Amino acid sequence: MAAKFRSRIMEEADVRRALARIAHEIIERNGHEREICVIGVERRGMPLAKLIGENIEKFSDLKVLLGAVNITQFRDDLAKKDRPSNLDLGCPVEGKTVILVDDVIYTGRSARAALEAVLSQGRPARIQLAVLIDRGHRELPIRGDYVGKNVPTAKSELIKVHIPPFDEAVDVELYGN
Repeated sequence: MAAKFRSRIMEEADVRRALARIAHEIIERNGHEREICVIGVERRGMPLAKLIGENIEKFSDLKVLLGAVNITQFRDDLAKKDRPSNLDLGCPVEGKTVILVDDVIYTGRSARAALEAVLSQGRPARIQLAVLIDRGHRELPIRGDYVGKNVPTAKSELIKVHIPPFDEAVDVELYGN
């Protein structure tokens, strides 16, 4: 049975405001850096990372290196032998401040996989996590350093982030039974 639309949690203006706020928070915490690496978790974390990176460059003198990570091979339900040895994040991470960007944090397992993927490519100075939505229900001790909106949900509910190029609209919706 398909989940039913419950409510629109964020409109486009809300999403853009949250991403601008996240960018300002990143600047405040990392303003001493000359450049940072902003890496979007595929799929919807990528366009969010791009928007955050653009905001950081608009609001500061920080240079943003933009990258992306496909975490599929780093999931904890796959054998280590199935993991790629030629991962390309799109930016060097060694000694850098890395900001991982994802659309929703739920159990923390996707964030863990993204951390492992980044660490497989070198040793960053620090890794921080930015998420548009934190819906709770963590299974791992991982939290977002930058959170656009906390949305407590039931485990049976679903959060959908809509953003181009994957969707026509920019918004966040809640679905449930």
